Amino acid sequence: MITDTKTLLKNAHYHYAVGAYNIACLEQFMGLFKGCVESHAPFLLALTDVALYYSHPTMLQAMIRGAQEIFPDAVFAVHHDHGNEESCYRCIQSGLFSSVMIDASKEDFETNIAITNRVVKAAHERNISVEAELGQVGGTEDHIRVKGSDEKLTDPEKAAEFVERTGVDFLACAIGTSHGAFKFNGPGNLHFDLLAEIQEKIPEIPLVLHGASSVPEDEVRRVTAAGGKLQGAKGVDPELFKTAAEMGIAKINIATDSRLIWTRVHREYFQEHPKSIDFRVPGKIFTEEFALFVAQKNRQLGSSDTMNAF
Repeated sequence: MITDTKTLLKNAHYHYAVGAYNIACLEQFMGLFKGCVESHAPFLLALTDVALYYSHPTMLQAMIRGAQEIFPDAVFAVHHDHGNEESCYRCIQSGLFSSVMIDASKEDFETNIAITNRVVKAAHERNISVEAELGQVGGTEDHIRVKGSDEKLTDPEKAAEFVERTGVDFLACAIGTSHGAFKFNGPGNLHFDLLAEIQEKIPEIPLVLHGASSVPEDEVRRVTAAGGKLQGAKGVDPELFKTAAEMGIAKINIATDSRLIWTRVHREYFQEHPKSIDFRVPGKIFTEEFALFVAQKNRQLGSSDTMNAF
């Protein structure tokens, strides 16, 4: 069942976090839907601009329709992730998305508000929800490039003003995470004290955590053993997710972990089968491995066994 993002996050708020899984290909589609159905978890199918044009938006629409038929018990919404103003308008007009994210976080505060205001107005006219970002989550993913020196934690006072002046539905806050596989040099703790201050200022707004892949050590080890160069890769401790959810994080984005699993499966397979040229075999392995990962991630987020609410 396809639903809307606002309903998903309203049900989750202060109870658990909905996984927003960034995907771009058939194998990810199949693994994501299978893993969420098996764990009885609602989810967000998240598409960036890069994912939309990796193949074609029409192809992705067809895959979504197909997944609905194959997995009729799935409960999900479709979300546009990290869009600029122009791409947000395209997605709003497409009829495919129930929510868009306008990411003007690199702009100054007033410009961010002005851009977000315009997107909110256009989206709300079509009953589409809007996520925005205040502060800057660092790291690298798709077209996102934020150097460590440019990272900015979210100011709670400005968060309250931002929400009031824009009417945004969800707010992505920067509390210490970063995009990509190399997130932390130190222990990688999240700033829960800052999260508590933000939540206190805007308790009614579901908060979003970007750059939250866990980058499992075993996956990094296996990729490295199969010829990869990922020494030093590090992610967010999954034990922190439920605490974050109880403090107002209702949506947690996952992208890097999927890529890590894809890389591990394909590197290992072709290393072990150097004469093989059949991409479908590792593709099937990845689909199953990703489904297992998604089911486990949903348990960590607290969203497993919550589909009965819909």
